[in-house]
Amino acid sequence: MGPLVGLLLGVGLLRAAAAGCGYESCPATKPDMLNVHLIPHTHNDVGWLKTVDQYFYGARNNIQHAGVQYILDSVIPQLLADPTKRFIYVEVAFFYRWWRLQMNPMQQAVRQLVSEGRLEFINGGWCMNDEAATHYNAMIDQMTLGLRFLQETFGECGRPRAAWHIDPFGHSREQASLFAQMGFDGFFFGRLDYQDKANREQLQEMEQIWRASASLQPPGADLFTGVLPNGYNPPLSLCWDQFCSDSPIVDDVSDENNVDSLVAYFLGTAAAQAKHYRTKHVVMTMGSDFQYENANLWYKNMDKLIKHVNAQQLNGSQVHVLYSTPTCYLWELFKANLSWSLKYDDFFPYADGPHQFWTGYFTSRPAFKRYERLSNNFLQVCNQLEALAGPVARTGPYGEGDSAVLRRAMAVAQHHDAVSGTEKQHVANDYAKRLAAGWDACQVLVSNALASISGNKENFIYCNYLNISVCPLTESAGTFMVILYNPLGRRVSWNVRLPVKGASYSVTDPNGQMVPNEVVPVSNFTRAVRRGRGDATHELIFPALAPPLGYGTYTISKTANRDLRSRLATWIREQAQPRVDTWSPREFQNEHLRVLFDPVTGLLREIQNLDKSISLPVSQSFFWYKASTGDDDSAQASGAYIFRPNHSEPLPVARRARTYLVKNKLVQEVYQNFSSWCSQVVRLYAGQAYVELEWTVGPIPVDDGLGKEIISRFETSLQTDGRFYTDSNGREILERRRDYRATWNLSQTEAVAGNYYPVNSRIYIKNKKFQLTVLTDRSQGGSSVADGSVELMVHRRLLYDDNRGVGEPLLEPGVYHDGLVVRGRHLVFLDTVESSADRHRLQAQQEFMAPQLVLAPGGGPSFHRGQRSLKQFSALKQELPPSVHLLTLAQWDPSSVLIRLEHQFERGESANCSQPVTVDLLHLFSSFTITSLQEMNLVANQKRDAMNRLSWRPATGAARRQAYPPLNPLGVTLQPMEIRTFLATIQYTGPSGGQAEL
Repeated sequence: MGPLVGLLLGVGLLRAAAAGCGYESCPATKPDMLNVHLIPHTHNDVGWLKTVDQYFYGARNNIQHAGVQYILDSVIPQLLADPTKRFIYVEVAFFYRWWRLQMNPMQQAVRQLVSEGRLEFINGGWCMNDEAATHYNAMIDQMTLGLRFLQETFGECGRPRAAWHIDPFGHSREQASLFAQMGFDGFFFGRLDYQDKANREQLQEMEQIWRASASLQPPGADLFTGVLPNGYNPPLSLCWDQFCSDSPIVDDVSDENNVDSLVAYFLGTAAAQAKHYRTKHVVMTMGSDFQYENANLWYKNMDKLIKHVNAQQLNGSQVHVLYSTPTCYLWELFKANLSWSLKYDDFFPYADGPHQFWTGYFTSRPAFKRYERLSNNFLQVCNQLEALAGPVARTGPYGEGDSAVLRRAMAVAQHHDAVSGTEKQHVANDYAKRLAAGWDACQVLVSNALASISGNKENFIYCNYLNISVCPLTESAGTFMVILYNPLGRRVSWNVRLPVKGASYSVTDPNGQMVPNEVVPVSNFTRAVRRGRGDATHELIFPALAPPLGYGTYTISKTANRDLRSRLATWIREQAQPRVDTWSPREFQNEHLRVLFDPVTGLLREIQNLDKSISLPVSQSFFWYKASTGDDDSAQASGAYIFRPNHSEPLPVARRARTYLVKNKLVQEVYQNFSSWCSQVVRLYAGQAYVELEWTVGPIPVDDGLGKEIISRFETSLQTDGRFYTDSNGREILERRRDYRATWNLSQTEAVAGNYYPVNSRIYIKNKKFQLTVLTDRSQGGSSVADGSVELMVHRRLLYDDNRGVGEPLLEPGVYHDGLVVRGRHLVFLDTVESSADRHRLQAQQEFMAPQLVLAPGGGPSFHRGQRSLKQFSALKQELPPSVHLLTLAQWDPSSVLIRLEHQFERGESANCSQPVTVDLLHLFSSFTITSLQEMNLVANQKRDAMNRLSWRPATGAARRQAYPPLNPLGVTLQPMEIRTFLATIQYTGPSGGQAEL
């Protein structure tokens, strides 16, 4: 420790007052004056223009001068030297790294600062997550990760009281609901639509209560919410960072002395700001992106500002300035004892000008958006198997397994410049690299766990390119095993597709029974995408069943069937010959649906629900919007953030598709070729109650100098009255109305982009009787720009930057540097309005928590001598009801696990599934015995019965306090949309995690 640091530590510790943390640490204010709360802060993107490492270490300053470690190095001595100073920090991903580099004296000094509320953590997530492209499962996980570190490092004083999303580009209702359930007393954000802000300023509604759930009983999802006055920047002329050019305060005898003018300016600014707020308290955010590398500049000038402004009180000024935090500002608002208006909708879409709608990022970087969703799926599998197998999962025959690598990578990926797709290309590559490293570490863990539970040490293989029909094992082996692990708490059926080279196979289930299967040729679409990365000629298809929270093992063997092989070879040769009308499609059907096609265009024409005798004309095709490069109305171009089409009407990729049909007992598929870069398979499996559309788009051609934004559009005859419906982060559904905002009179200036909303998992339209629902496999932008239509943007490739800071066009080179190719799926349901939720809720859950395929050649030795092999396993004693989702099962510490149970239906959307449901949690699991149970808040950093959030008074009705019934482990009751979180101390029932044979 150097002498300067030692001196600062000593001075700081001597002068510190044991004032406590949280609200107890708040400085005194003056009730009869306007109190201006200065909030010193820095906003540290967890990747954007530079990678996470580059930002932390201060590398690549030729891109952006920013080094997070130096910010913390600089701020801490300032706080230690003066107990009146405050600082807030947000991004735990960075603080965690900095903390681990500090010696014990510095750590102790920081603990002292935190315990006195002088260094305060706000928000507390691993990152400040995006709110449009994120799924609630990953949002909860990343917040839990950051808040757990703070709790374990700093105790109760490390628990943030306020949520702080100053930079995300619009705000979701589900985010507010989750924050409320995490125990936050309030929420502050920076960005909202420019028209919305002007209206709120005029009405003094910059602060209100957000009622963020239509299902949860108030105040369970109520959250006090405030809009910051200047985004997250300081007022004009009051920025004193090394990156700023504003004049410092000069109070010496000098020609440069500017105290009088600056104080007058500040008083005017404070008075103007106060006109938009209702109390005698206003806030000023004193900081911005990566500021405070030289904290002395900021604090020296703020000290002078406070001194000279407060000195004017002797001359009659009614303004009092103080160092403060969001927590202390929130406390003063609460003490004002006002009633506050209620907000019920969300803050999407966000625009910062008439032609600047930030709705492009809902789709930007679609491949990474899918990879992030798949990574969440695999992380939950990894978490579950770690908890079920116990210590052997982390240290076993395949090496050291570690779920933390993927957990942290997923947490970083939730950042508002990560999954959003608004980062530079090399940063996007780094995010993907981090996820890949997490997959590698989790694959070791999953292999250890599966070997332990199944009793066999197989050569487990993970084929991550099955979506392009590549898997060396299945292509080359005559016999192999498929282990289908199901992370859901209910049994599921799944259609397995594997790349093979043979023409005939036998498949047996875990009980040795033969399973029907079919072999179909690999399509030319897929051959074009994989470009030599595999050479499978066929795909093997078979239906599989997986037990709840468990696996089933299927054995596949190649068989000889020369006649079939000959027929298939002939068929493949025929399909290789190009022709416009290989098959004039009419229809195909299974026991639930009939799908009709136009015989001339080859496009989807009609869907019939045979169970309900519903018929609906539905046409579907691909179109593209020409990306604006600026026009007479505005120079704004379409870019990574902003969607701005040149015209309201998109152009068709093609008016007709070349088609052919594949049909057998298990699946019927119409292959549609729209162009050299756009194709689709319309698929209907036996027993399937939805139509699957597997689309492949890219490389999007830009040789013509035009950026293009590609949509899949569905057009129907439904009379929808300008209304459509989208999910909020994968949970509750919000009604959208075209050219309408619920809280102000919208002046619509962009007919398409101004009606786009984030679609995390589903979008639907309906009339009084029927509903058409489309499920997505990743976050996308979507809308209904005309009655009866639904469109989803699947890909975009742009030639210009949109001037929002990223500094490069969204070109995405792809693997072969000629443009990104994206493949995905849309699932289409047609049903009655009252029955639709039963369909789309369960299927959406199955999509984001899909079964995990693990392959092996078979024949591996026993895990333990004499251990019996288990071909089928479930960790549950009984299946969970359809409305209940096991959201989380994860190791918490060596003797306990974290469990979250979720009611996944909204109130009133299903006659059967929207009812309260009760689960015997104590006797649910077969792999371990629960010996004690503690109910926690959503992020497990407070006991549920100890949560005591501030009780805000709404304008209508009285303030309410949340009532928590006593825990009954034998009967845990879940209300619609309720998530209940538990820490369970467990004892394993067997030496390797316990096995329950079916």
